[in-house]
Formats: sequence, structure tokens, C-alpha cells
Amino acid sequence: MANQITKYKKKDGKTYYKIQAYLGMNAETGKEINVTRQGFASKKDAEMAISRLKVEFEERGYQKATYNTFQELYELWFDSAYKNTVKESTYVKTIELFENHILPAFGSRKLDKMSVTYCQTTVNKWCEGFTNFRVMKNYAARVLDYAITLGLLRDNPMKKITMPKRKLMIDEEKGENFYTKEELQQFLSCVKSDGLNRWYTLFRLLAFSGMRKGEALGLEWKDIDFKSGKVTISKTLARGENNTLIIQTPKTRSGMRTIALDENTLAILKEWRREQAKDFLKLGINTMKPSQPIFTTYQNDYIQLVTVTNRMKRIIQKHDLKVITTHGLRHTHCSLLFEAGVSIQEVKERLGHSDIQTTMNIYAHVTEKAREESAEKFASHVGF
Repeated sequence: MANQITKYKKKDGKTYYKIQAYLGMNAETGKEINVTRQGFASKKDAEMAISRLKVEFEERGYQKATYNTFQELYELWFDSAYKNTVKESTYVKTIELFENHILPAFGSRKLDKMSVTYCQTTVNKWCEGFTNFRVMKNYAARVLDYAITLGLLRDNPMKKITMPKRKLMIDEEKGENFYTKEELQQFLSCVKSDGLNRWYTLFRLLAFSGMRKGEALGLEWKDIDFKSGKVTISKTLARGENNTLIIQTPKTRSGMRTIALDENTLAILKEWRREQAKDFLKLGINTMKPSQPIFTTYQNDYIQLVTVTNRMKRIIQKHDLKVITTHGLRHTHCSLLFEAGVSIQEVKERLGHSDIQTTMNIYAHVTEKAREESAEKFASHVGF
């Protein structure tokens, strides 16, 4: 393995450097010795660290790492026990979670100082500031579990804490990340009135198929069978290392699915394909090939996931609409399916949920809203 130096940014916006250094071969095991270190303020510091590690290796040979700190253990866990078990887009998000939140709290702390009290205090602070504090706690616990596996800890203090309960903020209580039928019609009408068919087609597809944003952006024209009126979802666009866009298979097997599309959505897609072909023909690009992505930039590259998010925010702000996220269109589709009388199992399969509980949670939300309206419906029917 060649020596590598890569840049990354922390939450404070500052740039740091990470090294992956090849030192030689382990005489005892016959395996390569590769060392990972990070947190260097400059490329020069990273280069000096590589040189220093090589000198130490030549002088003293291979020294088994002690892994005194949480940071050192995290790096070993990530490279040895985690990275190769998940998709690239998943471990990229995990790196960000550690660098932005977990390592600032635990990174420099000695393993023998990882007390239950300190873990409890840290998780309490996370609970106050982050909705995903449980995920952060679980990842920290996984690293400490790895320390037990290596014989560096006897037990896991993170598993002895009492999980705090997050107090709902006002915005969280009021927030409903989905549209009613009327709100969806208004949103799509506003998108259409802006005259940008690419965005109208994309948002229409998201709302009328329940696809995830990455699934829609990863679609190619060959994935749509206009004769049968069905679309096959077998891949997703995701963010990989160094902020690159990658195509990968869905996160779970249930994400691989074929679903039906309504006639109006299919007609809108056909119209968009004609417009796309016409526009790119002027640039000498043939988009009529089966492998052509359905949604691209004006340079025919994949669209950044955040671009879709930002576009939806701009439309909502411009037309003063109810605020939801792009994922909220998926939630909208799910809710309206239930209102239309579609069974829970059918909804689960259409949306590609791996767990029926995910579907049930949305169903419970929809039925709760229906119960709230039942009193008014009764009074209206009785008439007094």
C-alpha cells in the first residue's frame, strides 16, 4: 500500500489531514503494517508524521499499538471491524458523525478514564442538542465493545448509562413532514408554474412513487417500462469518499423492487425525455441511449443530492408553502396511500421498507389524525 495523505474538514470549518502509512512487513505474521493517523493541522505535519513513523519502525521494529485513547481505538475499529461491513455512503456518514460529534467529546480521553459518569454527562448534552443522539451513543458504545473484544476494557460504561428522553421543541411538536392531498396539489402546481420541467418531473415522480431521493436520481431510462407502466428500482445515488457521487445498490434487499406508476406520471416522464433529448442534442449529446440517467445537470452529470434539497426549499420559500423536506414527499406518498385504503403490506412493499414497523409508525400517525377529525365529522353530520 502506498502512503496516502487526505484532507478533511471538521465542524469548525478547519481543514485537517489524515495519513495512511505503509511501514513494511510484520516479521511475525508476514502481513503488511499499515498505520492510520489523523488530526494534523497541515500537510507538512502529516508528511513529517509519516517520516517519523518510518524511522521508529526501522529503529525499533514493529511495536504493537497500545490504543490508550478513544481516538486510537476508534481508528482501529473503523479500519479493521467496520469499514468493510457497510456501503461506502454509510461509512462516509459515520466518519462525519465521529469527527463532528463523538471524537470531540471522547477522542483524547484515555480508555481507563471512560467512566459511566462521563458517558452519562456526554449523552445528556447530546440529547439537549441533537435529535440523533441515540445513534451517536450507539456508535460510541460499539467502539467500546471493540475494546472489550481486544481485552482493553472489562466492561462497557456506555451501556450502563440511563438514556435521557428528549424534550420536544415547539417546532418538533408542530412539524408534520408531509403534505395533505390539497397541499401536494398546490406544491406541484407551483413547481409547474415555474416552468422548469426537469424539477416538476422529479418532484412529481417522488410524490407519486414514494421513491427515496437517491433512488430517483440514480434512475436510467432503461429502468422504466412504459408498456407495462412500471419502474424498477435497483440502485441509488449516494455520496462517497471525498464528496464524490457514486451509484450503489439499495441499503437493504427490500429496497430492490418494481412498482407501478400512474398514467399521468408516465406521460410527464415521456414528455421530459423528449425535452431532455432535444436540449442535449444541441450540445452533441445523445440521451436516447438506455443507460442515460433520467435526471442530470446541464452538463449531463449526476445531480448532487443537496441540490434537490435546496431547490425544494427555494420553491417553498418563493410560493410561501408549508415547509417539508424532500423525504417528506415520500412520507406524503405513504400517508395518501393509507388514506386511499391501500393495505399496510402493500405500502411496505411499494416503499421498500425493510421493517414493517417503519410502515406502521406512519400508519399510526395517519390514523391518529383521522381520529382527531372524527369528532368534527360527527358533529357536522348530526347538525347540532
